[in-house]
Amino acid sequence: MTARQSLRAFALASVAWSGFVAIPAFAQDGAAPTPDETGDIVVTARRREETLVSVPIAVSAFSGAALERGGAIDITELANVTPNTTLEASRGTNSTLTAFIRGVGQQDPVSGFEQGVGIYLDDVYLNRPQGALLDIYDVERIEVLRGPQGTLYGRNTIGGAVKYVTKMLPQDFALRVKGTYGSYDQADGIVSVSAPLGDIIRVGGAFARLSRGGFGKNLTTGEDNYNKDIWAGRATFEMGGYGEPVLMRITGDYTKDKSNARGGHRLIPGQLSGAPVLSDVFDTRGGLRDPRQEVESYGLSMNITAELSDMFTLKSISAWRKDNSASPIDFDALPAVDVDVPAFYRNEQLSQEVQLQVDAGPLKGMVGFYYLDASADTQFDTRIFTTLAGLTAFTQADVDTETYAVFGDFTYDFSPQFSVSAGGRYTWDERRADILRQNYLGGGSPVFGGAGLPFGAPSTDFRGSAKYKKFTPRFSVSYKPTPDHNLYASYSKGFKGGGFDPRGVGTNAPDLNGDGVRQDSEVAAFLAFRPEEVDSYEVGYKGNLMDGALYVAVAGFYADYKDVQIPGSVACTVIGGTPPRPIPSFCGVVSNAGKARFKGLEFESNARLGRDIATSGDRLNLQTAIGYIDAEYREYIANINSVPTDVAAFRKVQNTPKWTASGTLSYTSPVGEGSLYVGSTLSWRSKTYQFEIPNPYIDQKGYALWDASIVYTAPNDRWSLGVHGKNILDKEYKTSGYTFVAANPVTGAIINNAAGYPTPSLGREGTLTAFYGNPRQVFVTGTVKF
Repeated sequence: MTARQSLRAFALASVAWSGFVAIPAFAQDGAAPTPDETGDIVVTARRREETLVSVPIAVSAFSGAALERGGAIDITELANVTPNTTLEASRGTNSTLTAFIRGVGQQDPVSGFEQGVGIYLDDVYLNRPQGALLDIYDVERIEVLRGPQGTLYGRNTIGGAVKYVTKMLPQDFALRVKGTYGSYDQADGIVSVSAPLGDIIRVGGAFARLSRGGFGKNLTTGEDNYNKDIWAGRATFEMGGYGEPVLMRITGDYTKDKSNARGGHRLIPGQLSGAPVLSDVFDTRGGLRDPRQEVESYGLSMNITAELSDMFTLKSISAWRKDNSASPIDFDALPAVDVDVPAFYRNEQLSQEVQLQVDAGPLKGMVGFYYLDASADTQFDTRIFTTLAGLTAFTQADVDTETYAVFGDFTYDFSPQFSVSAGGRYTWDERRADILRQNYLGGGSPVFGGAGLPFGAPSTDFRGSAKYKKFTPRFSVSYKPTPDHNLYASYSKGFKGGGFDPRGVGTNAPDLNGDGVRQDSEVAAFLAFRPEEVDSYEVGYKGNLMDGALYVAVAGFYADYKDVQIPGSVACTVIGGTPPRPIPSFCGVVSNAGKARFKGLEFESNARLGRDIATSGDRLNLQTAIGYIDAEYREYIANINSVPTDVAAFRKVQNTPKWTASGTLSYTSPVGEGSLYVGSTLSWRSKTYQFEIPNPYIDQKGYALWDASIVYTAPNDRWSLGVHGKNILDKEYKTSGYTFVAANPVTGAIINNAAGYPTPSLGREGTLTAFYGNPRQVFVTGTVKF
C-alpha cells in the first residue's frame, strides 16, 4: 500500500470513528487561496470554494492581509465596514460578544438564550457568547454572511454567521514575529512558527501576548478601566493537503483574559449619595471587586477531509470547547452596594458534524449531519444593600442544550447561465433547565463568599425541559449572463428554539388554577418562551465590471419575523420572609414580540482607480459599503397591569441603526524593491437604540469614525513597518448600557423625581450607566519573517 493510500485509509477510519464518539476537535475549512487586490476573492460560504460573484448570498469577505494592513484589532471592527451589522463587547464585559445582523441578534449573555448570529472559529460553532469576541491574529480570512443560515452550516442561526478562518500551516519552515506598541501603553507580541516533519506532516502554532493600559481609572479601587491583559495560543498538527487526497488538521487553542472588570460611566448623579457625574466617560467608581475578573477559554478540534473520488468528498468536523468566566458587574458604578452583580459563567460544548460533498458536473452540493451537546451554567447575586441591609437575590441557572440536525443543499446548473439551488434542514432541539432563586439577608450568597442567610423559601425552584423541532427550507435562482455577472433571488426560513428565562421569579407566576399555589406547570409556562422564526427574501446582483476594475454587490431584502424573543431585566417585587412580605428585587422578563418586519438595501463595491497595477505598479483603490434597514415591530404584546397590551408603536429594534456606511480609500505604490500602502477608512452609523424601549440617556446618536494606516513592506515580504490610527478624531460614542429607572409601562417615557432626575426603580442611587467604544489610539506595528 502506498503512503497516499495509507493516509486515505487512515482518514476514512478516523472520520467513521469520530462520527460515533465525537472526538474532541476543532475544524478548519478547506483552505482557500488568500485573496489579493488583483484577483477574484474566494470564499467558502456554500462549503465549496467560489468567487464572491458566483455566490447567491449576501456575504462580505476580508482577507487576513487586508485586516493586518488596516491594523484591525478584533472582530468588532468588521461592523464598521459591513452593511447592517453590529459587533460589540457586551455591556460590562471585555470578551463577551453581542452580535446583530439585519436586526436579528441577542444581547443577553446568560444561560437560556441562544445567539441570533452564529460565530464560527474554523468551522466550529461557538455556542455561547463568552470568549467569542475574538482578537485578530494569524487569520486567513473572515467572512460575514447575512440572513438565515442552516442548510450549509452545523448550527442553524436565524440572523447570519461570522466565520473566522485561521491560516493553514505552510509546507516549509516558517517563523514570523510581530510586535505592536502604541498609546495607552499598548504592547502586543505575536509569534507564529511551523515546521515540516516529513513530506505530509506539519506542526506549528501561534502565540500572542496582548496588553494595554486603561482608557480610564476606577476611582474607588485605583485599577485601570478598559485595560487589556490577554495570553493566547494555538497549536496545530496537520497531515496531508497540498494536493494529497486527505487533509487532517488537529488544533488546540487556549485564551486567558485577566483584564480588569470594565466599569460603566454614570449618566446621572447618585440619587442617595449625591455623587456627581464624572467628566471622563472612561472613569468609573464601581466598588465591586469580588470575584476578580477572569475569562479562560480553550478547546480541541479535529477536521478530516477525504477526497473519496472526483465526485465525492467526505468531511468530519469534531470539537470540544469550554470556557469559565468570573465577572464583578457593578451596575450602579458607585462604591455603594446598590445594584452589584458578581457572576460566574461556565460553558462546555461537544459537537460533531459529518458532510458528504458532491461535485457531479452540473450538480453540486452536500448533505450533512450535526450534533451538539452543550451546557451553560450561570450563577449571580443581585445585591441591593441600600434598600435593605444585606438584601441579595441569588440566581443559579443550569441550562443544557442537545440538538440534532440533518441538512442538505444542492445547486443544479441547467446551463452556464441559469442555476437553481434548493436546500433544507430538519432540527431537533431539547432544552433542559434547572433554575434556583433564593433571597438572602445580611450579605451576599455563600457562592460568592457572602455572609447572608436564606430569607424565606426559594422564589424559584424549577426543573423542566422542552423540545422543539422545525423544518427550514432555502431556495435560490441565479442567472449569469456572463461569468462576471450574477443576478439572483432567494428565500430562506430561519428558526431559533425557545427556552426558559433563568432570571424569572416563579412565585410571580399567575395563579391560573386559582388555588393560591403555583403549580409546576404554571411556573414552567411563566418562565418559558417560544421559538422564533423568520421568512427572509432577497434579490441581488453581483458583478465584475470594467475588465475587473470594479466589483459591485447590491442586495435588497425583506423579512417577516415572528415571536421575537425579547429578554429584559426589570425591577420587581417578590414574596419572602416570615411572615411573607413583598421584597424589592431584580427579575427577568422575556416577551415574544408577536411580529416584526425588516426590509432594506445593501451595497458593496471595490473599485480600482487610476493607473493599472500591471503597468505601473501603482494602485488607487476605493471600497464602499452602505446598508439601509427599515426595522419595525408590527405587534408587541406586553402585560400592562395584568392586561395584554400592544405597545409596538412605542418599541424600537435594538442594535440596528437605519443607516451604516463606510468608505476606504487606499493607495499602494512601489518604493524601491518594496511597496508602500496608505489607507484611510471613514465609517458612519445612524442613531442606535440600545434596547427596545427608547432611552435618551443611553441611546447613541449618529456618529462617524475615522481610521488611517501607513505600511511599508520590504522586498519579498521579509519585513514590514506600519503606523495605524483608530478613531483619529477621538469621538465619544456609547455601545451599551444598564438602566433601572422608573418609566411609563406603555410608552417607556422616563419618570423624573422632584429633583428633575430619573426615579430609581431598583436600588436607591438610580442606575443609568453607559459603556463606550475605544477612544483615539495610535500604534506602530513591525513584522519580521524568517
